[in-house]
Amino acid sequence: MKSVRIGASVGFWGDIFTSAVDVAQYGDVKYICGDSLAELTMAILQKAKNKNPKDGYTKDVFPLMTSLLPICKEKGIKIISNCGGINPLGAMEAVKGIAKKLGLSDLKIAVVEGDNILDRLKEFADKGYLGNLGAETGGLWDKILFANVYLGGREIAKALATGADIVITGRTTDSGQFLGPAMYELGWQEDDWDKIAQGIVLGHLMECSGQATGGNFSGEWWKVDKLGNLGYPVSEIYENGEFIFSKPKNTGGMVCVDTVKEQLLYEIHDPTCYLTPDVIVDFSSVKLENVGTDQVKVTGAAGKPKPPTLKAILGYTAGFVGEGSITYSWPDALPKARKAEEIIRQRIDMQGINCEEIHSEYIGLNSIHGPLAPEPENETNEVMLRVAVRTSTKDEAAKIGREFPALALNGPPHASGLGGMHSIRELIGQKTALIPREEIEPLVKISVEEV
Repeated sequence: MKSVRIGASVGFWGDIFTSAVDVAQYGDVKYICGDSLAELTMAILQKAKNKNPKDGYTKDVFPLMTSLLPICKEKGIKIISNCGGINPLGAMEAVKGIAKKLGLSDLKIAVVEGDNILDRLKEFADKGYLGNLGAETGGLWDKILFANVYLGGREIAKALATGADIVITGRTTDSGQFLGPAMYELGWQEDDWDKIAQGIVLGHLMECSGQATGGNFSGEWWKVDKLGNLGYPVSEIYENGEFIFSKPKNTGGMVCVDTVKEQLLYEIHDPTCYLTPDVIVDFSSVKLENVGTDQVKVTGAAGKPKPPTLKAILGYTAGFVGEGSITYSWPDALPKARKAEEIIRQRIDMQGINCEEIHSEYIGLNSIHGPLAPEPENETNEVMLRVAVRTSTKDEAAKIGREFPALALNGPPHASGLGGMHSIRELIGQKTALIPREEIEPLVKISVEEV
């Protein structure tokens, strides 16, 4: 039965790329696919492009492609990446420059465009597609940073059909990066819903790099070996949709039913109705089976026809965050931290700092679990107080940090670790909408250039 081996590259902008190199070098793969785009990343990239029209793509393209291109060229491995972000053509130019610097030639690069709908928002609003965003939508126009629809694996398959060695996209579904080569190589038809569903499961398991090979594992995590050299996923998928999920030999991590199962349940909401641009997937019928050391067989996903709409995500500026922190030592570390919070809140009122929201937490006690955290039974050795405020302006957010240094002399005793005057962060809000796919798909464009 025909099959193709697909490997995983990075799972986000900032991921370790040396493990991706191991996949290319030792994974015996024909494709290596990576996901560089979180929703926050899109906002960062749009702001960068606003400053420089040539910018707007993820900068991990430079170390990643510099490391991967020589190996992939030698072995005939094709690379798929959504590193294009807001500016896929800019990413292509960057990759061309890297290839030329490395002395590589005879490479065909395809770029998929059509996901960016920023210039069409008012058109879509007039057609009623943005009605689910609420009455405040009109007030957001001047604050919107980016607006993109999620494209799927079909567009990547079409790009591969041009003979491309490298495919660069903007906003696609994470799983679509992996579905595309499976559809292209295995000749799946548009209505092979169960096979396409299996391809989505494949991509879903591989999209977060090491998260399915022992990273972020909540089972017996202490038994996972060599996480410093964590092996990224490699899968061999067959034309009937079944696949074996694994990792390169002699790398760290662990692949078993439990590690795969955790990733399978990641971010899927209703497991019987997982919506993607390519197919609606029923995860509830998926079967996992250990079939060898670090090998899991995956079967059974069921698919239904793709939905009539595509998800769009809109990012907008949502104010600023200012913060400060200070640490208190035993004895009475927690009461001291609480007293310091009381002082900070008094100062916020006295100084007239215009806060839309105030958040406080005691790191080491409740910074993760918040109000669900129980009171400590024994006296804590040390506690860090952190107070953050959300404001409408950067200047207002900066005021909170200025209130913390004085606590060293004017607050409770035994303070240390003073972290006043933190950098101000801009907040990004997000809203979603559903756009009829016939508004988007006819305008998807695939450009091809050669190095």
